[in-house]
Amino acid sequence: MTELLLKYFRTQQKVSPKEKRYDTQCPFCSMQCKMQLVEESIVSRKKYTVIGKDNPTSEGRLCIKGLNAHQHAMHHNRIKYPLRKVNGEFVQISWQEALEHIKENFTSIQKEYGKNALAVYGSASITNEEAYLLGKFARVALQTKYIDYNGRLCMSAAATAANQTFGMDRGLTNSLAEIPYTRVIILAGTNLAECQPTIIPYFEKAKENGAYIIAIDPRETATTKLADLHLKGRPGTDAALANGLLKVILEENLIDESFIQQQVNGFAEVKEYISTLNLEEIAELTGVALEDIQKAGIKFGKEESGMILTARGIEQQTDGTAAVRNFLNILLATGKIGKPYSGYGAITGQGNGQGAREHGQKADQLPGYRSIENEEHRSFIANIWGVEESELPRKGVSAFEMFEKTDEGEIKGMFLMCSNPVMSNPDANFVKRALGKLTFFVAVDMFMSETAKMADIILPTSSYLEDEGTMTNLEGRVILREASKPCPGDVKHDWQIICEIADVLGKGAYFPYKKAEDIFNELRKASKGGIADYSGITYDRLRKEGGILWPCPEENHPGTVRLFEQGFATEDGKAKMTVVTSKPVVPKESISREYPLYLTTGRVMSQYLTGVQTRKSASLSARNFESYIEIHPKTAQEYNLLDNQLVRVESKRGHIVVRSKWSESIRPDTVFVPIHWSGSQNVNKLVGGELDPSCRMPGFKVSAVRIYPFVAE
Repeated sequence: MTELLLKYFRTQQKVSPKEKRYDTQCPFCSMQCKMQLVEESIVSRKKYTVIGKDNPTSEGRLCIKGLNAHQHAMHHNRIKYPLRKVNGEFVQISWQEALEHIKENFTSIQKEYGKNALAVYGSASITNEEAYLLGKFARVALQTKYIDYNGRLCMSAAATAANQTFGMDRGLTNSLAEIPYTRVIILAGTNLAECQPTIIPYFEKAKENGAYIIAIDPRETATTKLADLHLKGRPGTDAALANGLLKVILEENLIDESFIQQQVNGFAEVKEYISTLNLEEIAELTGVALEDIQKAGIKFGKEESGMILTARGIEQQTDGTAAVRNFLNILLATGKIGKPYSGYGAITGQGNGQGAREHGQKADQLPGYRSIENEEHRSFIANIWGVEESELPRKGVSAFEMFEKTDEGEIKGMFLMCSNPVMSNPDANFVKRALGKLTFFVAVDMFMSETAKMADIILPTSSYLEDEGTMTNLEGRVILREASKPCPGDVKHDWQIICEIADVLGKGAYFPYKKAEDIFNELRKASKGGIADYSGITYDRLRKEGGILWPCPEENHPGTVRLFEQGFATEDGKAKMTVVTSKPVVPKESISREYPLYLTTGRVMSQYLTGVQTRKSASLSARNFESYIEIHPKTAQEYNLLDNQLVRVESKRGHIVVRSKWSESIRPDTVFVPIHWSGSQNVNKLVGGELDPSCRMPGFKVSAVRIYPFVAE
């Protein structure tokens, strides 16, 4: 009887009992875990199941975000048609109308104010093909120098430090497979357990094999609990802490003299500077016990192999580049690089944080990690693109600086793809005001984000289930994301949108692609001979091999698992140590009687970036439905704050209201607020716009604030 009823309902509602399977990979963090979405029709509804798929990086594991990623892709609030703002309200229009409106406004702006009156703001969540194409679109279709992307706020300090030290930047200098066999690991400013949960088994295996883990963080986290030693330093003092570790290593004569002599420049200058430092003063400055600094330095120096991994905790600071370089000084002094089970890793935050910075979205960059100011590089890319070298713009400015140019009136129009700078940038109130001054603003997004709401035109884009292309994960492993689910409504892929706009601007001949693979094949040619050489990678190889570590210069090349075995990518083949002062060149915001607490920011496991996608998931939002301020009980009592009470948090730039969360795991002089919530909970309203002089990274991790019990007005 039950079978007859089911058959009847299926017949009446014309629902196929067959299931559909969609191969894809998680759209969130840089692990880029492979998975399959199973769609099963049951009577009048659809049931979805997510299955992890074996791959070289995550080995079939998925975290809570990946298991629920499909919920945002199928959310009823998803934008499915082009929208135009008319009298303050968005109305549905056709693609033809949208493209004509873009053509009219982009053309008139550049005619009146010049080519550089238009800017392009990109993303580290789009595919390599789309990142490459966006850079080409800015320089060929718009001929503007103003292009940068949200990855500037994520990886720029680590990337700059690696380039300055090693001559190249890849997420990990080794593969993840080496982590279980290293003897000592420093995790500097990274909360892997919440930000990249599927990576944790590598470290658990390392501990089982006897590895010693040192974690550096002002908070106790799920990651620091994995460590054997937690250095709970004061926010913003990471460069000084590295100097302390290096001084211990030098005093204990734990350096690798042969390695230094053969493969390192600058050691003598660093040694001389370190000799002038006092360990007791470093302990006082950092707030880390002297005996812990000594213990960590000796342990790292003595072991035969070791790895250092950094992330936003030490990188998102106005001396982030210098801090990372100082940890690289430690690696070089001990010779722990370019050999088995020893190396460096920058734990990328966004899904394609590695690949998106390699092929032209950065202000000073051309595909293959080439420089836009290098004449040879310019000529090479101009030839690939079929344009004159003289037609290529020179370098522009960083992401936040583009908003400064907008505020000043130099930038009049903006094309934004898959990013939410109103929430993600520092001094968020300023960024919102600057965007409000634009004459014309186009946003490409899946949802009505806080930034998209400010646009004149919103173009609907495809999700990870629909948009095929390559991504490059935190190892530097290029992976092909299969995506076969049809786009809903009038949704188009990012690369299609770029091509269609280029076409109406009269530049269609330079954008003739019919599928993502066509773009990748051009990217391969454009990257050939560059630092990030993808020329030997093909879609067929990626399907067969599951992923390939670049550089890969030939189709018969296996990919490069371990970098720097035969020297570094510098002109003389040697790495460069540099003196890093314990006090930053650009002073950081200091606490005072008026603003007596350090504010630092970060993530929680259930949310991702500005939460535009993850907050659409009921399963994820149920875990963390609002923001909070983590505060030590003693500090809370000092300011008359109860646990679970609304708190007004103020800096020189603005204020937010969040709920208190007592925790003895944080330093008493520090409070923590996650980054994923908007409006009155947007913590970036409190963060200043000062930038790292080397990489232009804002100082998200150190702000001075004051707190009060919230009183409704």
